[in-house]
Amino acid sequence: MNLELTEEQKLLQKTVREFAESEVKPLAKELDETGRFPRDTFKKAAELGLTGVAFPEAEGGAGFDHIAYSIVIEEISRCCASTGVILSVQNSLYCDPIHRFGTEEQRKKFLLPFARGEKIGCYALTEPQAGSNAAALQTKAVKNGDKYVINGTKAWITNGGAADATIVYVNTEPAKGEKKSAKKKRSWASTPPLAANWSLPIAKFPPPTASAVKAKATRSRSRRSTAAASVLPRKPPASPKARSKPR
Repeated sequence: MNLELTEEQKLLQKTVREFAESEVKPLAKELDETGRFPRDTFKKAAELGLTGVAFPEAEGGAGFDHIAYSIVIEEISRCCASTGVILSVQNSLYCDPIHRFGTEEQRKKFLLPFARGEKIGCYALTEPQAGSNAAALQTKAVKNGDKYVINGTKAWITNGGAADATIVYVNTEPAKGEKKSAKKKRSWASTPPLAANWSLPIAKFPPPTASAVKAKATRSRSRRSTAAASVLPRKPPASPKARSKPR
């Protein structure tokens, strides 16, 4: 396996590192203290193609691969983790789902200007009472003609205060309750100005059997014992005099 970066990737790494050192790092402390969204930095990053790294040029992207995308986020985050997350959300949480699942019309409207960095996107999943437990979402979407009316509260949404469009996770069947709705498809929509009827399935896992739980506990104890043995100091060997038995 060859893990060496290509010449193109090395050049990208050098370019992004220089950008991060000169444009991102000087603002890092102030951004963390004030919470200000760095629009000027975002615009400069877009000029380098950092808002749509791994998307085709036809969709507004830079045409690189996901290794290049990882390099970009690593170099930016090395100087400012907040700016790194802003670009990560723009690339992977907003643009990527539309690139993968959107229609041609939706890509032109909701992807092209965002991958170019002309507009800002965000990803609204978390709510005050529901984060990792997406089945507990209370934001609901009710169909009204060819649109959805969305009501609810989202929290801690990166880019939320600056975004031009949002991928919103909603519950389209709130009356069925958390357990039943978790078995249905979770819906997400890009807004504004309209909510598209897109769906993503939730993976369902069977409950573990008693034997599986027992086997996992045994493996866990074994790993802890091995780890303890590797870090605990060993007793020095006894001297020949100490080992000899008195006559």
